Amino acid sequence: MGANSRSTLLTLVLLAVSLCMAFDLSSASRDNFQYYTSIKKPAEGDDQVVASTTFNYAEALEKSILFYEAQRSGKLPSNQRLTYRGDSALSDGSSDNVDLVGGYYDAGDNIKFGFPMAFTTTMLSWSVIEFGSLMPKEIHNARAAVRWGADYLLKAATAKADTLYVQVGEPNADHRCWERPEDMDTPRPVYKVTKQNPGSDVAAETAAALAAASIVFRVSDPSYSAKLLQVATQVFEFADTYRGAYSDSLNSVVCPFYCSYSGYKDELLWGASWLHLATHNASYLSYIISNGHSMEPGVGDGVLSWDDKAIGTKILLAQGFLHGKINELQPFKEYSDNYICYLIPGTPNFQAQYTPGGLLFKRGWSNLQYVSTTSFLLLTYAKYINANGGKISCGTKTVTSADLVSMAKKQVDYILGENPGNMSYMVGFGSKYPQHVHHRGSSVPSVRSHPDPISCNSGFQYLYTSSPNPNILEGALVGGPDSNDNYADERNRYEQSEPATYINAPFVGALAFFAAGH
Repeated sequence: MGANSRSTLLTLVLLAVSLCMAFDLSSASRDNFQYYTSIKKPAEGDDQVVASTTFNYAEALEKSILFYEAQRSGKLPSNQRLTYRGDSALSDGSSDNVDLVGGYYDAGDNIKFGFPMAFTTTMLSWSVIEFGSLMPKEIHNARAAVRWGADYLLKAATAKADTLYVQVGEPNADHRCWERPEDMDTPRPVYKVTKQNPGSDVAAETAAALAAASIVFRVSDPSYSAKLLQVATQVFEFADTYRGAYSDSLNSVVCPFYCSYSGYKDELLWGASWLHLATHNASYLSYIISNGHSMEPGVGDGVLSWDDKAIGTKILLAQGFLHGKINELQPFKEYSDNYICYLIPGTPNFQAQYTPGGLLFKRGWSNLQYVSTTSFLLLTYAKYINANGGKISCGTKTVTSADLVSMAKKQVDYILGENPGNMSYMVGFGSKYPQHVHHRGSSVPSVRSHPDPISCNSGFQYLYTSSPNPNILEGALVGGPDSNDNYADERNRYEQSEPATYINAPFVGALAFFAAGH
């Protein structure tokens, strides 16, 4: 379908949405209520039992969202709560005569990587879509976190025609310095994908982020929601028409930092799935059905990450079958069931690896990003299958929605402190948490306490000092322990001690669920 036809259909869809917003909101609330009140705790003796420890999930939820204020780039608002941060990168984009001020720094450095930023925005939005009704005290802050990312992505997608800006900052130069964002004086070149140098992966992820964010703001800010959705359709058209991996176009600028290892087909289906959910446009359903063969069982089943969207797409589309009764999407329910059977111990298809302390373990570098996404998917799929009896079959074993909730709770509780080290891997939460986080803005004295600039090389004294970080990076989830539950609280062990925006994003939804008492 061409861009003009999609634009016409989009206009009709937006009109229909605006006429039934009140119904959508009330029906969503009813669905959530029916789901949350119908889940039963596992019976005594079940394989998957709820962990005994009860944490202050509401506090953890508040802090997990607060972390995003530490990652803000650009002109900070008057209601900025983390006051050790100041304005930074106020001329981003000027080298190409565009405005790219704003957005998020991805992790412990000062680069704005568009690929993980878009994924962060998608997952924050999904957290709000699924569990926003359970975080009434934090919904305003959660929406603000989504909007900060979405505002930047709008700039990146609309600054120039047939262009998507995907990165600000030269990563190698940035990594040779240890500077707080406010003092940053490393080069700030901008990088983009175009018709001639495509980036279907990052463009489709950006479309997914904008489409998901449009759902978040559909009721609270309809005009903003419409703008997000309009740009999402345009960016997806760009991604699909001009195909190619952005790491092929930009090479060493994005690799090895955020290479597109899984290719771009997963992002195209992910983007189409979010646009279908946001618009109910039949053209996106046709696209999914025509291209869904790349989502066969086993492809991407092990992980949802900033790079690989396969299992996230499968579960999102399973909702269309379970809730929307779209029969063409029934295979994705089967694929999602297979993923659950892969995760749950005791099932014939169980293959996942867990540490001796019970933490899901995928990779040695920033493993908690996979634990966070998996916990979110378990809770989300538990919600979805409740519309279909609340059970799935894993060969000879039946797995219930309560089993999924129990497994997710074990992972969340491990992160918050129920682990062999009795350590919370959320900074600022609990009595024992990482003190030497690999993060420039947290480890270097703030501009409030040390107003004089701290230069590129001078900052390294704060990387290597044994003193705790002077600025508590509240709510940040670090990379986490190794396969034997060991954690090195050292800044130069960045594979364990570095936080990232995409680790926290799905955790927001999981914490909202448990903060509500489930």
